[in-house]
Amino acid sequence: MSDTGKLPDKELEVSSPRSDPPPDPRSQRLLSLDVYRGLIMLTLAFNGFGLAQTAKNHLETNPDSAFWAAVKYQFSHVEWVGCAYWDLIQPSFMFMVGVSMAYSYVRRKQAGQSYRRMLGHAITRSFILIFLGIFLISNWGESTRWSMMNVLTQIGLGYTFLFLLWGQSFLRQATAAGCILTATWLLYVAYPHSGVDFPNGAPEAGVSSEWAADHVAIVRPSWHKNANVGHAIDQTALNWLPQAQPFTHSRGGYQTLNFLPSLATMIFGLMCGELLRSRFTNKKKLRALAIAGVAGLIVGQLLHVTTLCPIVKRIWTPSWAIFSTGWCCLILAALYGIVDVLKYRRWTFPLVVVGMNSIAIYSMAQLLKPWAAKTL
Repeated sequence: MSDTGKLPDKELEVSSPRSDPPPDPRSQRLLSLDVYRGLIMLTLAFNGFGLAQTAKNHLETNPDSAFWAAVKYQFSHVEWVGCAYWDLIQPSFMFMVGVSMAYSYVRRKQAGQSYRRMLGHAITRSFILIFLGIFLISNWGESTRWSMMNVLTQIGLGYTFLFLLWGQSFLRQATAAGCILTATWLLYVAYPHSGVDFPNGAPEAGVSSEWAADHVAIVRPSWHKNANVGHAIDQTALNWLPQAQPFTHSRGGYQTLNFLPSLATMIFGLMCGELLRSRFTNKKKLRALAIAGVAGLIVGQLLHVTTLCPIVKRIWTPSWAIFSTGWCCLILAALYGIVDVLKYRRWTFPLVVVGMNSIAIYSMAQLLKPWAAKTL
């Protein structure tokens, strides 16, 4: 100590506490994404918490109940045109795959992995997802069901292509998504053999005349159930595979071609993930997500009401890809604001646990839930 009673400058420098630099948001885990995944996964695993069946039971005794009619609608898939909460399960999965990729491969790159190694990982993951999806839908059958319409197979079909857009500019990603949706629209409208014969229906494709009159009369023939280009592709391509019985149609109207526009959904998720990884302020990030969400809802609805392209989840129309992405952006914005900005996290633990193990939970839901029900 000096004569003045003060510590020398060198001692002051050594003894003073050092402030660590603030963490880089580009390398942090996005907790709100885990919460989003957990919310969607729990909803799916618990089959909508039984709300659709509960509403159905109430409507049998009180068919005029607007409340239970709304509950039944929101927790069931719409028959063809429109959107309910239950229809947002799969697009949320696809969207979150893109958001997650914006973070996961950055961490791999920071760990020293080369681009070639990461590409190999993406290709491997694509095949694993495809065959895991086929395994799960084949589990209760007597033979393998070679179908590409399960959510996991759909993600797998597009995952490698999504990786090729990782690290690209916002403009390139947006252009790729726009080209994919435009190409999908052209495939449908240019196919010359579209449409259901309303007087007779298409019983060989699982479409009765009554159902067609009620659900597809308001849309152009290009977008009719099991009477479009996607259905024609599946009738050919899926029968190249070793099917126990020839493939004729999908009962729900789903098709393999859905992976193409759903890839655009994953690209939109990747773009949002890059936005959240950026150095923009939280306020700007939330504003951008909110604007993108509202814009998606407006554009999707405009394409629908002008009859240019209806909102149909089962065939993932381009308008559905845009409209559902709008909802995904708004949900992510709300959770990001609550969990990552305001730091209200105590309630999130169960959702985070499920969200960080989403594939395992999905597989358990597909395998254990039917087994338990059958055994009981």
